[in-house]
Amino acid sequence: MYNSNKVIPGIIIFVLIVTFPIWLNHGKAVSAPKPILPEGRCVESKEFMRANHMQLLKEWRVLAIREGMRIYTSSDGSRFWIGLQNGCMKCHHNKQQFCDKCHDFASVKPYCWNCHIPPETKEFGTAKATRLLKLFRIPVDLREGAKPKHGEHGGHGEIDKGGEH
Repeated sequence: MYNSNKVIPGIIIFVLIVTFPIWLNHGKAVSAPKPILPEGRCVESKEFMRANHMQLLKEWRVLAIREGMRIYTSSDGSRFWIGLQNGCMKCHHNKQQFCDKCHDFASVKPYCWNCHIPPETKEFGTAKATRLLKLFRIPVDLREGAKPKHGEHGGHGEIDKGGEH
């Protein structure tokens, strides 16, 4: 081999430079972010939501857009409004502190915000919500006079038909 006294050290230096980040970070553990969770309960358990929130949002999309359903019944029988902005973001209202922390850590880019508007950028008034409820033909008993429950589970986004608990 010609010029082996230059080629072999060059290859060794190249391999060291290319693998330097691996050796530098070897043995260092990076802890997962801990988003700030609101008090109360979510639509499902914390463990379920960590593992399956994207599948739940996809299911909600099908139920809401294709089937016209706007109420989700959770595994424990509680009922919630279906929707990212009028459901999830009512409690998890800080996208940077809640969604982006974990998604950036996992290097995923969800496409939710291609269509939805993050709550920090726009206020959603009740007039718009009322128009949407009428548009999607939400039953009158759920549309008029429905208010969130405040009780044993925190009731964030949970449906209360006026007196039932």
